[in-house]
Amino acid sequence: MLKDITLGQYFPGDTIVHRLDPRTKLILTAVFIAALFTAKGWVGYAVTFACLCAVMALSHIGPKAVLRGLKPLIYIIIFTAILNLFFTSGEDYLIHWHFIKITHTGARNAAFMVLRVMLLVAGTFLLTYTTSPLAITDGLERLMTPLKKLGIPVYELSLMMSISLRFIPTLIEETGRIMSAQKARGADFETGKLTQRAKALLPLLIPLFVSAFRRADELAVAMECRCFNGGQGRTRMKQLQMHGQDFGAFICGAALMALVITLRQFGL
Repeated sequence: MLKDITLGQYFPGDTIVHRLDPRTKLILTAVFIAALFTAKGWVGYAVTFACLCAVMALSHIGPKAVLRGLKPLIYIIIFTAILNLFFTSGEDYLIHWHFIKITHTGARNAAFMVLRVMLLVAGTFLLTYTTSPLAITDGLERLMTPLKKLGIPVYELSLMMSISLRFIPTLIEETGRIMSAQKARGADFETGKLTQRAKALLPLLIPLFVSAFRRADELAVAMECRCFNGGQGRTRMKQLQMHGQDFGAFICGAALMALVITLRQFGL
């Protein structure tokens, strides 16, 4: 299961999606999320799904990589579907047997919620798959530059988010090593009831936290030895600059949002 967590991983490439400015991809990801929450019917979700498939094709990211990233979230998706399926009120019953009540509205909401969560996660994963952590940091800092006038440490916030994304694969790999070491000592993480397997994972927490704090301390010492003092006076080897393809991507994003809003007006 751990090897299926792909959040924070970057797949290098030279596609048109990889070459887009990170600010463009961050803004378009926000537009895609807004379109998902704006969509009201099957046609609206079909449009957003088609847009996601087009981006996957342009970025040469196969569906297997996206589905593999969704696999660890299967329990959350199922739980979300159950909540909407059984706890949505209404009179248009599909199933009404004793205390089990499933309405047409509940089934519709459950299907839409599952689609929304899956498309939301897949769209976010595509951002990290096609954009390096350093580029995400630069893009976030440039987008949040106006907040500097309010005294908000924009560079430090961007750096923290970038480091968090960067260390997700590292911590997953460290967890896998700890699990392998404990299995060699007789630990069992795969058999028994769900509660028993959850209790078996508790001994992982202490060595994992120790390793995480040690890595954080080593990173802090390395940054201090290099006289790191935040974003003040820092320069970049690669300056961010938007090109024609970025403006074309903005037009596509605006067209997607306008189409979803129009479909919502007609209840589609």
